[in-house]
Amino acid sequence: MSLLVVGLSHRSAPVSVLERAALSADAQIKLLQDTVAAEPAAEAAVLATCNRIELYADVDKFHAGVAELSTLLAQHSGVGLEELTPYLYVHYEDRAVHHFFSVACGLDSMVVGEGQILGQIKDALATAQELHTAGRLLNDLFQQALRVGKRAHSETGIDRAGQSLVTFGLEQLSSGAPADAWLKGKRALVIGAGSMSSLAAATLARAGVAELVVANRTFDRAERLAALLAEQYGQSPAERDDPDVLARAVPMESVPDELTRADVVVSCTGATGLVLTADLVAEAVEGRTGVPAVERAADSGSVRSGLPPTSVGSEDGCPLDLSAVQGAAVQGSTGFSVMGEAAVAGMDAATLEQHAAWVDNGTVDRREGRRTPEIDTEAVAALAAAAATLGRVPERRRPEPVAEVPRPLPVLSLLDLAMPRDIDAAAHRLLGVRLVDIESLAEASADAPMAADVDQVRRIVSDEVAAFDAAQRAAHITPTVVALRAMAADVVASEIARLDGRLPGLDDKQRGEITQTVRRVVDKLLHAPTVRVKQLAAEPGGAGYADALRTLFDLEPETVAAVSRADGNSPDDSSLDGSSRNGDNAAFGGLDFGRENFDSNNFESAENRGRA
Repeated sequence: MSLLVVGLSHRSAPVSVLERAALSADAQIKLLQDTVAAEPAAEAAVLATCNRIELYADVDKFHAGVAELSTLLAQHSGVGLEELTPYLYVHYEDRAVHHFFSVACGLDSMVVGEGQILGQIKDALATAQELHTAGRLLNDLFQQALRVGKRAHSETGIDRAGQSLVTFGLEQLSSGAPADAWLKGKRALVIGAGSMSSLAAATLARAGVAELVVANRTFDRAERLAALLAEQYGQSPAERDDPDVLARAVPMESVPDELTRADVVVSCTGATGLVLTADLVAEAVEGRTGVPAVERAADSGSVRSGLPPTSVGSEDGCPLDLSAVQGAAVQGSTGFSVMGEAAVAGMDAATLEQHAAWVDNGTVDRREGRRTPEIDTEAVAALAAAAATLGRVPERRRPEPVAEVPRPLPVLSLLDLAMPRDIDAAAHRLLGVRLVDIESLAEASADAPMAADVDQVRRIVSDEVAAFDAAQRAAHITPTVVALRAMAADVVASEIARLDGRLPGLDDKQRGEITQTVRRVVDKLLHAPTVRVKQLAAEPGGAGYADALRTLFDLEPETVAAVSRADGNSPDDSSLDGSSRNGDNAAFGGLDFGRENFDSNNFESAENRGRA
């Protein structure tokens, strides 16, 4: 069996596709159940976040596994396979492990280095364990990924490379200003009470918002979150100037009213439709300002500054068509100078000399702030020299000053962290509204600088992948060695029974000493080969040593398979902290050198055990 991952993320698919492919909690459960029921897969786990959907499985066939997992993702996401396929990526064996560890360290996150992915990985493992779809491989993989992620955050400064998606989104709302200073004293509304919404609420509370309102479809969850925030960050009414507590809960029906009071809104729910429509946001803006909300005019890029047209004096001797110049100025070519490069561009040398003479006569009515005749004369002379060389003045035009379209400061800032989105994207077009969603966060984070610590985290990931692969190769030989020790235990038990028949007069002390001696002899004989075979099996290409042991000692394949089934394939034998329980050794003879003495991570000397 081998690890296979098939998925899509913000790096491979546009937000519109991720939004449509988002899996509900029920869809994730059905996907896991259908995956383990499929022929190629024995284990399965789903990692579904706001910017990725990945299906991990232990498969026995690569091509069949890719086809099956891709089909199941398409079926449960509701996006057709033909449409979904171009956005899917596939990782297998070592590459799959490397990808997953990189995800756990935040290297593949929308905001590099964010730490909330660890909580999402832990939740994914808990779900797979609860549904009994995670066996030994995925339990080991996910638990190791959690350890790798924690190591990356504790041993490096990867946290400096990025923040959580919540913090990054709030900084985008504040236009790059420190989020804490921008949020200080504002009223905030959080829609949703899940993990992401809770993180957002805690971030807002730490920043010192004046009021924090939590709305959720299940009111009890909103109350629990609000109570927790009030306990941790709040103050009693006696300690505050106003009578309100820091955090309070409201039902979803109260969101329109709360929207008219809030300065900042963060929404992250599991709803499949819009939570805030553009009309609802427009009503909230009108309720705050008293003026109907209107859409921004389409951006034209820039508008020309309102400079008055250049006035001219006498036309005598001027080679320019001044009436045309004035007409162009009236129609919008403001700031046109009859002495600038734009005016003389294209003139031949003779015409340029005529223009220079006209300028020297001072017939132009120049206003305050215009260039002096001396400067213009020098410029025209330089242009004349260029015209003499080239035959005419090059067609050049200096850029004219522009003015940015003035926009009012937003009265309502919206952060949408849901996938699919909670807030209508059309709300961004409303004057007085600033909307940041997953799509705009992806664009903003694309140019974010990478911290130097990222390279160190990549080295940690590479080292951990090598260690994980070695451990898996060693674990592959464990059932064979355990079966070998079980066979040895059966031989010892048989010989002790035969000795009892031949020497019935042995007392318990004598019998025990003989039994212990025989066990030590067998254990010492097996110790060196089993330690060495694990070392060899951990190396690339070491899987063949298990076949060699089975052949040399004539071990039955059914016996080895029975050990594999008993050796922690049930998720009940593992926990999130990585601990595991050994199975019952009675099936393997019940002797000390049986299964419990050959743990895949512990090769204690048999001689030392005897002395103990």
